[in-house]
Amino acid sequence: MERDGGGGSLFFRGLQNRSHEKMKLRTRKSTLYLSQQKSTGCGGDLLGENIYLVLFTIALRICNCFLVQTSFVPDEYWQSLEVAHHMVFNYGYLTWEWTERLRGYTYPLIFASIYKILHLLGKDSVQLLIWIPRLAQALLSAIADLRLYSLMKQLENQQVARWVFFCQLCSWFTWYCCTRTLTNTMETVLTIIALFYYPLEGSKFMNSVKYSSLVALAFIIRPTAVILWIPLLFRHFWQEQRKLDLILHQFLPVGFFTLSFSLIIDRIFFGQWTLVQYNFLKFNVLQNVGSFYGSHPWHWYFSQGFPAVLGTHLPFFIHGCLLAPKRYRIFLVTVLWTLLVYSMLSHKEFRFIYPVLPFCMVFCGYSLNNLKLWKKPALSFLFLSNMFFALYTGLVHQRGTLDVMTNIQELCYNNTNISSASVLMMMPCHSTPYYSHVHHPLPMRFLQCPPDLTGKGDYLVEADIFYLNPLKWLYREFQNDSTLPTHLIIFSILEEEINPFLISNKYERTAVFFHTHFPERRTGSHIYVYERKLKGKLNQT
Repeated sequence: MERDGGGGSLFFRGLQNRSHEKMKLRTRKSTLYLSQQKSTGCGGDLLGENIYLVLFTIALRICNCFLVQTSFVPDEYWQSLEVAHHMVFNYGYLTWEWTERLRGYTYPLIFASIYKILHLLGKDSVQLLIWIPRLAQALLSAIADLRLYSLMKQLENQQVARWVFFCQLCSWFTWYCCTRTLTNTMETVLTIIALFYYPLEGSKFMNSVKYSSLVALAFIIRPTAVILWIPLLFRHFWQEQRKLDLILHQFLPVGFFTLSFSLIIDRIFFGQWTLVQYNFLKFNVLQNVGSFYGSHPWHWYFSQGFPAVLGTHLPFFIHGCLLAPKRYRIFLVTVLWTLLVYSMLSHKEFRFIYPVLPFCMVFCGYSLNNLKLWKKPALSFLFLSNMFFALYTGLVHQRGTLDVMTNIQELCYNNTNISSASVLMMMPCHSTPYYSHVHHPLPMRFLQCPPDLTGKGDYLVEADIFYLNPLKWLYREFQNDSTLPTHLIIFSILEEEINPFLISNKYERTAVFFHTHFPERRTGSHIYVYERKLKGKLNQT
């Protein structure tokens, strides 16, 4: 009996062990099945993320694109779309930077390719020429947003990644800039995607060749992009065990290939070998020619620029800096280093520090993740305040210089006397876009303002001479009636001063466009369009 009992006990133990192993196997099978389900998701993957998240981000940035109907700075047209239009359609205007070979054709070539395709398809209408490049930039910005989310999901977890993603999407300055055709926008996009492949602790997609290629491309497009990456490149080099291999087999080949690519493109369009990156740094950094367009005190980025760009994210950024783990110190060092270096240059602009914003969003997201009390009010405050600034700057502030271009478009396409029409823009130089927003060889003129490259102490640009005495300039410039333009475009602040000229030459106001609530010294709250009315020759617009 004892033996039987012992045998039975062993038998049942064996059954229990086998059933336990089966249960373990089933558990493992179930876990694998669930993990596969989780990774694939209901709608599958796209760019490594759930397809619904990807589609949401793309849709948001497309809406973002159409809800930004204002102008920011001249470079979003004059250093990209105007150059692309000139490349494809062989008319237009290139600024002094292109005659001095300070800019490269790599970035405008993207939009020139779009223009060429539209032209070959016979779809090169002015509206498509305006919006398709911006939609392309919006799509690239959406990809960058998703890469930032994926990076944080690897480094932390999905919850932190969501807060960083939320901060990135509701940043008013990102909303304001990310769909504009600015080199700063492309620099920011490339910086985020490069960061995704950068060797950070916890990252699963680190790839030195990929990230260095993207950094090199950012440098080709905007040479000052290297400033932000100096701390990150130095950190990578310091931590790398095989330093010589990193330089000889990765950095140098990537640098050689991208620089050769840039040289070949610029050789094709300039007609001679040109290293535009050297020219750009020489003029803007070594010779400080940028100060001709305005200068600010050294502390401007810390006292005004950076707080304004961060907006209501600022307290969350400071809070996140205090809470974030040590491994994120490199991000903070990168932000501070970039601000310090740019502070040494006298010419300062908000857009120059746009590429540091994604780094700041990491700290803001970390702050929101660790908030215990007042979380909902904080989120509401952050979202509503940023949406107010985003919608105001995107739909209201400085919209007149774009709206007035619709008037010129109507002049080109709905006017029977177009052959005799001409336009003079008496505004600060490059206030409006040009032929990329007209797409018609209409004679147009604006007040020019190239910097002094000869070293003259008493140098004045045409725009400065005009604003010293606008009435005198007009009478001296147009002594013969036959040279008078049919249309004048001015800011409202100028109307009273040049009124005698308008009356004597039979100009009548035909259109008014709101521009801004905060006019500057040479601008005004509105833009006026004047048309010359002559007996027997009435130009209808």
